[in-house]
Amino acid sequence: IFLYPKTELEQIEVLKKHIARIQKNENLPVVLMLNELSYRQKEYLLREKIPFIVDGKQIYLPFMSVYLQERCDAEKQPREDLLPSAQLLLLHFIYGGTKELPSSQAAKDLKLTATSISRASRQLEEMGLLQIKKAGVQKILLSEDPPEVLFQKAEEKLLNPVKRTVYVPKEYVGADMMVSGYSALAYSMLSAPAVECYATDKISQWKNVMTNRLQDSKAQVAVEMWRYDPRILATGHSVDALSLVLALKDDTDERVEQAVEELLSEVWRKIDGYRN
Repeated sequence: IFLYPKTELEQIEVLKKHIARIQKNENLPVVLMLNELSYRQKEYLLREKIPFIVDGKQIYLPFMSVYLQERCDAEKQPREDLLPSAQLLLLHFIYGGTKELPSSQAAKDLKLTATSISRASRQLEEMGLLQIKKAGVQKILLSEDPPEVLFQKAEEKLLNPVKRTVYVPKEYVGADMMVSGYSALAYSMLSAPAVECYATDKISQWKNVMTNRLQDSKAQVAVEMWRYDPRILATGHSVDALSLVLALKDDTDERVEQAVEELLSEVWRKIDGYRN
């Protein structure tokens, strides 16, 4: 019996139960028919001895002792972009000093569902940035790398959190908005910018008053729309330091580069302080 999944493969335990139910009713071998297969998925299927065929590339039929050809499309082209939830999780893990972190605690800290955390942690594991171990029913996230090393290892894969910048009349920006951009660096490292900058994950509330270009530096402020809610990692009125570094990493102004370096040094000092 050939099964053609309509969506992504279910978790392995769910998949096993589904296949066992079909086998019990039909008393025939069940084979998964797939268009592509990642290395991680292949390892799970092999471990559980679940037959599968990757169209034109790979065959695993243990009940017939059929040869397995090791070719996987998804292995050659792993996902390049991090999920926003994965970036949030990795930054949160780094801020915690790369100490072991239960996935349930991560979900609570980041206000994400268990499914989102599971998907995010799985992507980070597949990218070689985190490891996952089981403690009973609990999943624990861990890394052998100290915070600074892990950030450097991940930096090329981490996304600029800013998707878009618009300009809004000053009176429309509330006190609860997170300070971002040059404004977030200005407190100790740079002079205050001519146009104040804030971050949010939604800009639809300003659709009738916002502009795509700055029209009046005295009357407008810049509002960045982020890939994730900037309030989640923030500890004060400014966006978190590592996200700010990622937002400014392509800025070629030498003063900004120096300020970013100083900010990073301050972050590692703080993290090392409560790791020891």
